[in-house]
Amino acid sequence: MKQFNNSLSVIIIAKNAEELLADCIESVNFADEIIVVDDASTDRTRELAKRLGARVIENSAQSFAEKRNFGLAQAKGEWVLYVDTDERVSSELANKIKSVTSDQRPETEDRLVAYKLQRQNFYLGNHPWPKIEKLERLFRKPNLKEWYGALHESPRVDGKIGELQGLLLHYTHRNLSSMLEKTITWSSAEAKLRLDAHHPKMTLWRFPRVMLTAFWGSYISQEGYKAGTMGLIESMYQAFSMFVTYAKLWELQQK
Repeated sequence: MKQFNNSLSVIIIAKNAEELLADCIESVNFADEIIVVDDASTDRTRELAKRLGARVIENSAQSFAEKRNFGLAQAKGEWVLYVDTDERVSSELANKIKSVTSDQRPETEDRLVAYKLQRQNFYLGNHPWPKIEKLERLFRKPNLKEWYGALHESPRVDGKIGELQGLLLHYTHRNLSSMLEKTITWSSAEAKLRLDAHHPKMTLWRFPRVMLTAFWGSYISQEGYKAGTMGLIESMYQAFSMFVTYAKLWELQQK
């Protein structure tokens, strides 16, 4: 009967991430292999990754799903862990991952082949967001069939999925400038996806509806109100970001 082995590959997708990469790689230095999938960085990302012991491969595919699949094909480990450059694996989570991937018991039908990780988001510095996300990030390689989705990619897994304790720390939206840059970058792609999906024509009433939905989702459903001023700012930003996306959709529809 086939045995699980204890090799782990970490896959990091990076683009101009020299300010973030060192802390990211340091948090996963327990892995047997670290792969950085570089998207044509113009800063010192590739040089830094190599100096820190990572294997650098270049891929400039348009979607994150394609980049994740490319990294998967290159990975040599029995297990693969996906971490973004602005994420850090906490020490508790690292111990849980090592325990799972070193388990040598024989494979059985009820064996877990993938795990959701608990991700704690931090906005505008070190301000924690009240809501904890759960994302599928750790997989036994043969059971991860593919990633799919143009922007918000998802994994297709063959087998049972569990959940690990310990936090994946996500330092996103570090300042207002980077938040606005992110909106400008991704809103065009989001708008094009909606256009290709034949979204109904944007009319006057649709704009306040999508903005209020985004604000409500962030401030109420995700309990952003518990985060004080930062929670209000982040929730208003989500409404603004949605406005920009749908304004660009409106612009595309006019053409």
